[in-house]
Amino acid sequence: MTTPNISLPYIAAAQAQKHVTHNAALDLLDGLVQLSVKDRDLTAPPGSPAEGDRYIVATGAAGAWAGWDGDVAVYSGGVWVRLAPQEGWRVWIEDESVLVVRISGTWLTLDVALNLLVRGPSVAVARGPSGSSIGLHVDEELLTGLSGASVTSNIAIPDRAIVLAVSSRTVTTVAGATSYDCGIAGEPAKFGGSLGVATGSTNVGVIGPQAFYAPTRILLTAIGGSFTGGDVRIAIQYLLPTASAA
Repeated sequence: MTTPNISLPYIAAAQAQKHVTHNAALDLLDGLVQLSVKDRDLTAPPGSPAEGDRYIVATGAAGAWAGWDGDVAVYSGGVWVRLAPQEGWRVWIEDESVLVVRISGTWLTLDVALNLLVRGPSVAVARGPSGSSIGLHVDEELLTGLSGASVTSNIAIPDRAIVLAVSSRTVTTVAGATSYDCGIAGEPAKFGGSLGVATGSTNVGVIGPQAFYAPTRILLTAIGGSFTGGDVRIAIQYLLPTASAA
């Protein structure tokens, strides 16, 4: 006989060696309580596990984990013990620093399971049932060793993006120029004109917002002389719609 939810073994009436059953239940509890696993991408056990190590077994499991796809494997007493997850189990994934939840036989990250917004460089703020979405994005680049009359970024405003702003910060004092513009080809001061060259100078170049229909790089243009040094960090802040997946 076992408990209905996590299958802890009961101690039977007049049972001999009750400590064996009791200890087995403690081992299961030790593996389940405050559940945290090292990884969820392995299909076979690691070579040198430590006592108490726990993993979510990836799809296509083999060896001692064969047939355990999606289950929790615990190394206890020198052997692997299988824990079959139930609806609503929550597990911390150590190597990813994310929390996952068991829903309908699948492990989902907490933000997906609860439709939460998370902070990051790219966030889907709304998504339709067929996958169409609108995303909020921030792309950053540190332009180092400024040189010449102008400098073009490696990052670009994406095709079909709706730009809200491009911000800039002078990280290291700009040399050669007395100020600089931040913009794009044909509109050199679109996101700010005559910006400060001193370390710590900042600008948030808010616009329209405006849609762009081709990848467009950011341009820094020197004023009062050519760039001969300095570092400027730029950031493109924009919305990006996507079509449905099917």
